[in-house]
Amino acid sequence: MPDTPAAPVILGNEPGSFPRSVLAERHPAIIQQVRDAFPYDPGQHRALDALLKNCTEGPIEPLPATAPDHDQWASWGTDAYAGHSWYDVPWLWSESYFYRQLLDAVGYFGPGAWQGIDPFRPFKRAELDAPETDEELAALDALEDKSSEERDRALLHGSLWGNRADLGFRLSAAGAESAAQAPVPALVADDSELLWSLLSGTGAGTGTLCLVADNAGRELIPDLLLLAHLLDQQRIERAVLHIKPHPYYVSDATTADVVDALHRLTGAPGAAATYGRRLWSAMADGRLTVRAHPFSCAPLPYAEMPADLRAEFAAATLTIVKGDLNYRRLVGDRLWAPTTPFADVTAYFPGPVAALRTLKSDVITGLDARTEAALVAAEEQRWRTGGTHALIQVRA
Repeated sequence: MPDTPAAPVILGNEPGSFPRSVLAERHPAIIQQVRDAFPYDPGQHRALDALLKNCTEGPIEPLPATAPDHDQWASWGTDAYAGHSWYDVPWLWSESYFYRQLLDAVGYFGPGAWQGIDPFRPFKRAELDAPETDEELAALDALEDKSSEERDRALLHGSLWGNRADLGFRLSAAGAESAAQAPVPALVADDSELLWSLLSGTGAGTGTLCLVADNAGRELIPDLLLLAHLLDQQRIERAVLHIKPHPYYVSDATTADVVDALHRLTGAPGAAATYGRRLWSAMADGRLTVRAHPFSCAPLPYAEMPADLRAEFAAATLTIVKGDLNYRRLVGDRLWAPTTPFADVTAYFPGPVAALRTLKSDVITGLDARTEAALVAAEEQRWRTGGTHALIQVRA
């Protein structure tokens, strides 16, 4: 990272660490959940068994030479990491490669009857269809009588907190003020004023916003609501929603998940349906575009993005990067000192960039020393991974 001494890359080999628990415990559990969610055939079960054994005990194996993305993954690291333990390579890389191998085990890349079948779809649909989603969508009705500034704040915080979006809709200015004064604030960094200044618009709707989405279901819906609001208020002329080209990290959003979310909105009562129709119309006339760049599923930080994606972000008025995984890719999946300036570690990014993220992994930058001390005093290091804290960080 420019002008910033590099911190150690996070690996999964430290006993008791969060990354090690993901590799040793979460990944085997995900294999079992996927196995139970579909009536897979004996060949798929054997492939899942082999993946379970390999990712917990064996060395990393390269993709078959016949894999459609063999050369892509070779350039992304399989040539360098094949033969190494899953625990001894960068955690971001080993996590990503696990999901690529899981898709291969269930036949996602085909050819065959299971080609293109999302192994995580049952989990995504269950969340989208949950009663809690109805409650969150109903909360939109209460926003209709609020000022534009209050809607700005509610929808921004809805997108920030994801499946706790209902909290975002209820946040009042007074509540935010008291939260900011709490010894251990839920929002550990808040550059929202700078974010809104970049999206001030001219009343005629100018500029393009790129939003790099994270999860599907109840976390994608608030992202779509925010885009609908920004387009309706003419803060932006055009929005580009970056999603994954194939299933990734259990719940990451694909094009099919965007369609499911839009159907969920348009089929809901009240204001939610209005938002859904606005989004549907915006896609039809080109004001909202869905983009699925291959690099969105790369096991690499955004500092290594290809030239075409760099040019796209450079042309945007603002790029909003959503969620924990994208944050790790934005700042680099390293053990930064929490007070490392966010502007320094994102200096490479080709245009203005904002991060909206709940904290679910060890990586953190951009905190002031007082906030870090209060968090550590109250929670030791649990605040980094529990999802109970969040941040809005902007580099203009």
